[in-house]
Amino acid sequence: MTVKSLLPLITATIVCGGSVLVEARQPKPRVAVVKPTVSQSVQPKWKLYTAPDGRFTILMPGNPSRNTEYQKTYMGEINLEIFVAQPPKQQVAYIVAYNDFPYSYGQMADPQAVLNNARDMALKTTKSNLISQRNIRSYNNHPGKEIEYINSGGKITISRMYVAEGRLYQVMAITTKKQQKTLAKTITGYLNSFNVVLKK
Repeated sequence: MTVKSLLPLITATIVCGGSVLVEARQPKPRVAVVKPTVSQSVQPKWKLYTAPDGRFTILMPGNPSRNTEYQKTYMGEINLEIFVAQPPKQQVAYIVAYNDFPYSYGQMADPQAVLNNARDMALKTTKSNLISQRNIRSYNNHPGKEIEYINSGGKITISRMYVAEGRLYQVMAITTKKQQKTLAKTITGYLNSFNVVLKK
């Protein structure tokens, strides 16, 4: 989602716009007019991704990159696992992040309070405005919350969060306003494909 990654889109827009203007000014052609071709964005190959620990599955556009961050909290140090996939030539990032709570906190915490805190933290750290929110549940009935928010740069995030077996999952799609319109069905399908796999 950098300026460099915007260049292919800007170039495609200029080429499209230019070809339309040229054709509109031409008199009736005596020979066939060959329209310039604009390369279509490469469609990523979606496949089912299973977390290394086997505790969630989701459809991803290719293999996501994985990062681990360590955060100090009032509960102690927490590991945040982050999985990111960014299709080429699209202004979108598909992200799954999770963190495990210390056992005692996970047993005592109210799931709705955890979800509300996660929502407030997401809005605060990204300096975003909340567009919408609703309570949801995972396919195997874990409590969750879906939020949509926009930051000052115009990036829109749709996030579904779930509390399941002492873990907070965050499933997100971050994109531009323009791409959100064209990718709305894809983003919904991605969010719907997330599944918490219960411990055995």
